[in-house]
Amino acid sequence: MNTVARGVLGLLWLLSWLPLAVQAAAGRGLGKLLWIAAGSRRRIALRNLELTMPDKSEAERRAIAYENFQWIARSFLERGLLWYASPERLRRLIHVEGDVGFADREPGAVMWLVPHFVALDVAGASTQLFQGRKVGSIYQKQSIAVFDKAIRAGRLRFDQGDVFSRHEKALPLIRAIRRGFAFFNLPDMDFGPQEAVFVPFMGVPAATLLAPSKMAKSLNMKVQPVVAEMLPGGQGYRVRFLDPWTDFPSDDPVADAARMNEWIASEVRRNPSQYYWVHKRFKTRPPGEPSLY
Repeated sequence: MNTVARGVLGLLWLLSWLPLAVQAAAGRGLGKLLWIAAGSRRRIALRNLELTMPDKSEAERRAIAYENFQWIARSFLERGLLWYASPERLRRLIHVEGDVGFADREPGAVMWLVPHFVALDVAGASTQLFQGRKVGSIYQKQSIAVFDKAIRAGRLRFDQGDVFSRHEKALPLIRAIRRGFAFFNLPDMDFGPQEAVFVPFMGVPAATLLAPSKMAKSLNMKVQPVVAEMLPGGQGYRVRFLDPWTDFPSDDPVADAARMNEWIASEVRRNPSQYYWVHKRFKTRPPGEPSLY
């Protein structure tokens, strides 16, 4: 398996030298093949869209999912660009908007809220290329050692922070935040019922972590939303550093979780084909409710 992984990484390295427009075309082609081959993920995406966008026709939801697979495939192939291209090239391709320097200016702790759009890793690179504060983030440890090493190396290549495995205790991350690291937080996946509450996400009760609110409260953190998107062809990427929230966290972590989901939903409606629909966002159900998948 590690031999195959090395071959895949070699391919990503080779692709990273090509013009972005060529990589984008290859990614879209791969996405069309995955739409045919990855039946289980296709069904998950279609089910998610059925649950969250009942006002759209089946044909409209299918078109969004079909486009989504092409963006996801692009994001995978272009990972090599993020991992191997020069910082100068990446700065030309990543277009940042809004207050990218907020964390640099803020003397206290900072949390970036970054939902799971397909350009998530571009957002991570932008926090290291366009501002000077150290960055800490959580990542999912990979079962294939070669891939795990490559992901860590790719995300740490700018010597601008550290990553912490989701399976580890939170203490190393907390210590890093107290040393001045900004926290790159991914708040919108289903990690089960522990430390979560059921609040609506696009009209569907979703297990939503209370940790963003509780952590921000306990560490007196300022919270800034960040959204990344891929642009067509060779145009690059856009990362929007939005205005920091002035009333988050509140004294009610459940209300904060609902507010966070409402904001993410507004961004999804703005760019529905680039959200990560192949994840079982509604896998965990309230007690007594049947599976939605």
